[in-house]
Amino acid sequence: MAKVIERDGTKFVSTGSAWEAANGYSRAVVVGDRVWFSGTTAAMPDGSICAPGDGAAQTARCFEIVQSALDALGLDRSCIVRSRIYTTDVSQHEAIGAAHKQFFGEHRPCLTLVGTSGLVHPDMVVEVECEGVLG
Repeated sequence: MAKVIERDGTKFVSTGSAWEAANGYSRAVVVGDRVWFSGTTAAMPDGSICAPGDGAAQTARCFEIVQSALDALGLDRSCIVRSRIYTTDVSQHEAIGAAHKQFFGEHRPCLTLVGTSGLVHPDMVVEVECEGVLG
């Protein structure tokens, strides 16, 4: 379960992942009417990677993690206005895009899908980051 810490009007969300602790970052940060979500990969709570090589399943897992941060903040996905997906396998772009569409439904934020040569773990195919506006 995600945890929110508030300091000086800024909210910091942690999902408790080993990656957050090891690298010193928050899953999401809210300042004023803006919310930013860190790059999110398909890591499982034990640190393993969900569905190695499967871009659609990894995208869905990334959005599960984003959803947990939204839930902790009392927000829904309609606040997200921009998403970026980085993939090491652009041949999976249709399946990755379909997973994005499934998460957002009729709410259609801006999307950038970028091919990259690698992510921080060889089993990772996808990394997602999002930005939102409140109110």
